Amino acid sequence: MTQSTVDPIAPQIASQPRRTPYFEWTAVVVLGLIALTLPAYASVYVLYMASLVAINSIATVGLNLTVGYAGLLSIGHSAFIGVGAYAAGLSMIHLGTPLFLNVIIGGVAAFLVGLVFGIPSLRIKGVYLAIATLAAQYSLYFIFQQWTSVTGGDRGLSLPPTDLFGMGDTGFYYGVLLIAAILFVAASNLFRTRLGRSFIAVRERDYAAQVLGINVVRAKLLAFGIGAAFAGVSGALTAHFLRLVNPDQFTLLVSVFFLAAVVVGGRASIVGSILGAAFMTLLPELLREILSAMPTQGQTNVAGLLSPLREIIFGLLIIGFLMFEPRGLKGILDRITGRQDRAAESEAD
Repeated sequence: MTQSTVDPIAPQIASQPRRTPYFEWTAVVVLGLIALTLPAYASVYVLYMASLVAINSIATVGLNLTVGYAGLLSIGHSAFIGVGAYAAGLSMIHLGTPLFLNVIIGGVAAFLVGLVFGIPSLRIKGVYLAIATLAAQYSLYFIFQQWTSVTGGDRGLSLPPTDLFGMGDTGFYYGVLLIAAILFVAASNLFRTRLGRSFIAVRERDYAAQVLGINVVRAKLLAFGIGAAFAGVSGALTAHFLRLVNPDQFTLLVSVFFLAAVVVGGRASIVGSILGAAFMTLLPELLREILSAMPTQGQTNVAGLLSPLREIIFGLLIIGFLMFEPRGLKGILDRITGRQDRAAESEAD
């Protein structure tokens, strides 16, 4: 009897990425051209927001790898971003390392920390795992705040400006764009490999995955580690972007921000992660601009009175969005392009 060469993981993967249709390639090319030419006609503020969207997208993709693809709930993502930011900031201050090397340092540091805090996922899951990651969030935040000899405490770290390619802010924008593109392609191709498919198999049913010969321990730890590595890269870029690393940048609310970006954009979707990060980053700015444009009635500043409601409006929009589109922005995109209908027809066949 000859040994079968069929991959035992394949039957478990209902959501394995399909070949990208031509319209999606067209969209990628168009968006790529817009991104490359943006500095030629955009203001400094638009360039700032575009860089911020790209940085937040990297962190959101990392969280989606852990939560969406591997099914491991984590609410301590901002702590891993902080690890990358402090690692990159300290390396730049003490060693004078350049941006691209700091990105690697931040990613590796967060990867190692993510492996450590991924250990509870080997025994617990669901809400219990979320509580364990919450402990990681507060533990790392405590270190950031109290280890003053290294992190600077509440004062934080001040970094010198980054002049990439001798182009100032424009050079940094292109650097962020390049790093983000590389990571997005890597994340997309990850789920065409045995490791990526093992993440999805563990998410569907870890006991069945173990019977099929998948190393569940390795898959869970790497899911945490790789997701944290993406967060570390985002943290390193944030440190260079803001030129300041402070504990208040890595609170629980920031972790909730990225978790909401995953849910809004669409779980188990790289495109959904990017859409969710853009939505979560740009919508508060849009609400702020709308409120600031409101006129003053007599002696009453209407915008000033409504400004505290910005977060409430933001939250209500997200809740309403999730009620009417549980699959997130990716679900809306699939319906517009007809991809969801084609998937339903193939399943019916």
